[in-house]
Amino acid sequence: MAILFSTGFASIQTWSSDGGCDISDKKLTTLKDRAREKIQAAHSLSVGGGGNVCPLLTREVFIQVLVRLKVCFVQSFSEADRDIMTLANHWNCPVLSSDSDFCIFDLKSGFCPLNSFQWQNLSTVKDTQDYYIPARCFSLGAFCHYFNNMNKALLPLFAVLCGNDHVNLPIMETFINKVRPPFPSKGRRYHRVLGLLNWLSHFDDATEALDNVLKYLPKKDRKNVKELVCCSMEEYQQSRAKLHDFFRCGTYVCTDALNLGLPEWVRAALAKGQLPPFISDALVLRRTFLHTQVENMQRPNAHRASQPIRQIIYGLLNASSHPEDTSQKALPSQLLAFSEVERISTNIKISIVYAEQLLKDHSDLSKLNELPLARRQTLLLEALKVTQMVLEPIPTFLKLPIAVTCYWLQSTEAKAKLHHLQALLLGMLRGPLHAIINSPGKEDPRVGGAKTLYEELQRVEVPMRPCTRLDLDTAHVFCQWQSCLQMGLYLNQLLSTPLPEPDLTRLYSGSLVHGLCQRLLASTSAESLLTLCPEAKHLYEHLFNATGSYAPAELFLPKAKSNSKKRRQKKKVASLGTTSDTRPWYDRSNRFGLLMVESLEEHVENSELK
Repeated sequence: MAILFSTGFASIQTWSSDGGCDISDKKLTTLKDRAREKIQAAHSLSVGGGGNVCPLLTREVFIQVLVRLKVCFVQSFSEADRDIMTLANHWNCPVLSSDSDFCIFDLKSGFCPLNSFQWQNLSTVKDTQDYYIPARCFSLGAFCHYFNNMNKALLPLFAVLCGNDHVNLPIMETFINKVRPPFPSKGRRYHRVLGLLNWLSHFDDATEALDNVLKYLPKKDRKNVKELVCCSMEEYQQSRAKLHDFFRCGTYVCTDALNLGLPEWVRAALAKGQLPPFISDALVLRRTFLHTQVENMQRPNAHRASQPIRQIIYGLLNASSHPEDTSQKALPSQLLAFSEVERISTNIKISIVYAEQLLKDHSDLSKLNELPLARRQTLLLEALKVTQMVLEPIPTFLKLPIAVTCYWLQSTEAKAKLHHLQALLLGMLRGPLHAIINSPGKEDPRVGGAKTLYEELQRVEVPMRPCTRLDLDTAHVFCQWQSCLQMGLYLNQLLSTPLPEPDLTRLYSGSLVHGLCQRLLASTSAESLLTLCPEAKHLYEHLFNATGSYAPAELFLPKAKSNSKKRRQKKKVASLGTTSDTRPWYDRSNRFGLLMVESLEEHVENSELK
């Protein structure tokens, strides 16, 4: 059986993901609200509180895992919900997601919330050797049966009246307050949803129900409200895109992408996930969202460090996608302008960033992938401010992250210190160590030392205890590095990967680098760790020499400490244990959405909806 996944963190056979923002920009307000929520969650985590913020490179890591497991997947051009619903019904398979909108879609085989899976409870089918993971499957038919056998077609109207991602009309409060008696303060949200469902169940179809809704609104507002509601309800209908064509022949027709005149190679790369949604947002909307990390909120956001790389990306996209735009009545500065939604303190701000003006041989996006490999590689390295000669001793699979690290060290925004650089480079050794340990030669003399060092790094990676605060300056520096890596990856992808992509699953671990920083500040030296494995030491020296040549001179200056400061430092480290480390500063669980609040889940469970 095929199981279709929305944007989530697991996969069996097939996966489909959201692409860029909707080209109509209907969800802009919602996206801004979510960006603010993420900033608040990141701020809470940064001071030792709770919250839920995914790591910056989650999407890229997930795609690499899908590729490694040979899982077929497609990336929608914009919002994927309708595409997923259409594909799921075409294949007659359930959807796995954490998006509550799938409670509204009419899915033949139902919807399985990701948070309903008992991942640790591997069970056996009776009298067989087959295994399964218990989960719950939401059935729209059973749901409607409970509410007086209401027509399924009423649920899109229900979603709009409640307020969804596409429309949230304050005037609907007028209707809600008139149609139902006052709700109790306790469980108000639950009673509101329940009351609205019961009220809608008395109508035969959505048209009749909407006409009755409009009766409660002022006459002057009815026409506009009706248009907005009907338009929003269309978001729950079948998609015109035929994604099943992609899984059959490797391509599918996306009308929106065709109408925008995007080059064929760009459309194909977006569908295959070889280009990120960031690229399509910049191309189509000339606006991008810079996702907040758990960083020092008192400092400029970490993405400032990678802004020059983004300006090169914007230049490649801007100069070539629609050359005819230059004939319009727009100032040159307007043609170069892109908007970035970024964090400022604990709020969001839309900043204008100007694309870098590039040479003429980069002025046609449709032919960018046809440039010679050497020219594309030169463009990438020039953007990262590093020379080919410095990277020559570096293994191929680490050239891109080392080039990014050289760029990061040169950034005036980053305030990196020696132990930050050492921790990053030591963390990068995990991939090569894993390769040595799993090499075919059982008698390989390198295996013993590699295994010992690998295990030592794993001990350093022990998660931090709850309510422990991060070293915010260290966290901010590493957030800047991750932003530089993300944009370096995106530029590399836009240039059709002149440098191989690194294995992100073993390239960077937040809890590891934070733990290494504490070790290095206390007493442990990088050299003492590396004596366990001569091969790793040799590689580390190459990495350090390459990056060190771009580091500011003050990075290597010894920093004097007072005796009292040293004692405080040692006391702090001792209190965290000899292998103490910070835990990952994000919560991997996914909160469900509006409709699957705990009270409604209880209600669903009590009414035996499976």
